[in-house]
Amino acid sequence: MPQESKQTDFQLVRVKNTWCRIKEGEAIPDSENEVTISPAKIIETISDGDVSWTIQAPIYFCYKVVETCSLLDPSNKTLLYGHIKDQEELDRAMNKEGAQKRFIVMDSVVHEFYGSGVRKYFEANDIQYKILSLPTTEETKSMEMVLEILQEVQNFGLDRRTEPIIAMGGGACLDIVGLAASLYRRRTPYIRVPTTLLSYVDASVGAKNGVNFLQCKNKLGSYVPPIATFLDRTFIKTVPRQHISNGFGEILKMALMKHKGLFHLLKNHGKFLLDTKFQSHNGLADHGDAALKTTRIAIETMLEELAPNLWEDDLNRLVDFGHLISPELEMRVLPSLMHGEAVNIDMAFMTYLSYVNGFLTEKEKSQIIWCMTALELPVWHKECTWHLIEKALMERMKHSAGQMRMPLPIGLGKADIFNDISEETLRRAYGLWTSECKTASVRQ
Repeated sequence: MPQESKQTDFQLVRVKNTWCRIKEGEAIPDSENEVTISPAKIIETISDGDVSWTIQAPIYFCYKVVETCSLLDPSNKTLLYGHIKDQEELDRAMNKEGAQKRFIVMDSVVHEFYGSGVRKYFEANDIQYKILSLPTTEETKSMEMVLEILQEVQNFGLDRRTEPIIAMGGGACLDIVGLAASLYRRRTPYIRVPTTLLSYVDASVGAKNGVNFLQCKNKLGSYVPPIATFLDRTFIKTVPRQHISNGFGEILKMALMKHKGLFHLLKNHGKFLLDTKFQSHNGLADHGDAALKTTRIAIETMLEELAPNLWEDDLNRLVDFGHLISPELEMRVLPSLMHGEAVNIDMAFMTYLSYVNGFLTEKEKSQIIWCMTALELPVWHKECTWHLIEKALMERMKHSAGQMRMPLPIGLGKADIFNDISEETLRRAYGLWTSECKTASVRQ
C-alpha cells in the first residue's frame, strides 16, 4: 500500500548570520540578536519514504526610469547618482575614498555626436572612465559583441556593487550591453541612456535584453532590468527623420492597444513631432508640448503592462501587438527595415484582421492606416508574403504554449487577445490588406 504523503511548510529565519527553518505557525525563538524573516519558504514533502523540497523564493527587482534634461551638463549629477534609491547609500557613494570608475559602451554613431561631451562630463566630476565605441546594429547584435564588451570590462575593472556599466545608444546597444551586464559575475548593475525615439519609449524601460542567434531575433537573452534608465529627449534631435518615424511604430502600438488620447495626439501632431524631432516647443499654441505628452503617455502605458509581468510568466501580453509577424520579416530583410517599421507592417495587417473580424469599423480601420502613413511608416512590404505569415504564426504557437495569443484592436485605444482566428479569416484579411495597402506604403 502506498503511504500517504506528508507536507510541511517552513519559513526561513536568520538569527545573527545563520539561516534556519521553522515550521509555519510556530513561534520564532527569542533572541538577543537581530532576527530577519525571509519571504522565501521551503515546502518539504515525504511520500513512500522519499523526500522532496519545493523552494518558493520571490525575486525582487527595483529600478528607476528618470526623465531629465541636460544629462551631460557636469552640474547634473543624474548620470552619476540618479540610480541610487536612498540617502544613506547616496552619502556613501559621494564620500567614497579614491576615484570612482565608470565603463561606458556607446554606439559608434552616438559617439561621434556625444563622445566629447561624455568625456568632459566625467573629467569634470573626477571620474575614472573608459568609453568603448561599437557599431551596435541588428546585424552586429551577437554574442561575439557581448564577449568583446566583457573582455574590456574585465580589463578595466569595476566594483560591481557601486560602479554600474552605462549603455548609451539605440535599442540594439541597450540590448547588447544589458545581456553583457547580466552575465558578468552573474549580474552587474547597468544604466540605460537611450538616444533614439524607439529606444526611449520601448527598449529602455523594460527588463528584457538579448542578442540575435542563428538568424533569429533576440534568441539569446535574459530578464534583468537596469538599475536605472535616464531619459533625455535632447539626444533625439540628432537622429535622422526616418528614425523618428521608426520610433512612432512602438508609440502607435500603445495608442492602439490602450490609449485613444495617445492615438489622437499622434494623428493631430505627428507631422509636427517629425519635423521638430520631439524637441519641446511650448510657445506654439497649436501643439502645446505634444512631445512631452506623447512620450510620457507611451512610457506610462508601457510600464503598466510590463511591471506586473517582467518575466513574461503570463503570455497574454498586449505589448506583443505588432510582434507576431515582424520578427520573421525584420530578420528576412535586414537592413532594409528597422524594428519599428517592421512592427508597423505587422500592425497594419492585424488592423485589417480586426476589421475583417468585425472588431473595427471601416472608419476606424481607415483612420489607423491614414495615421500610419502620415507618420511616414510603411504599411505593407513585398516580403511579407502569405508563406512568411504562416511561418511566423507557427513560431508564435510553438513558443506560446500552443496558443496564438493574438492581441488585436477592438476599437481605437481598446484591445483584447484572441486564440480562435481561423485560417480563412487570416487569408481574407491578407488579401484585403494587400490590395488596399500595396500602393499606399511609403516604403517597399
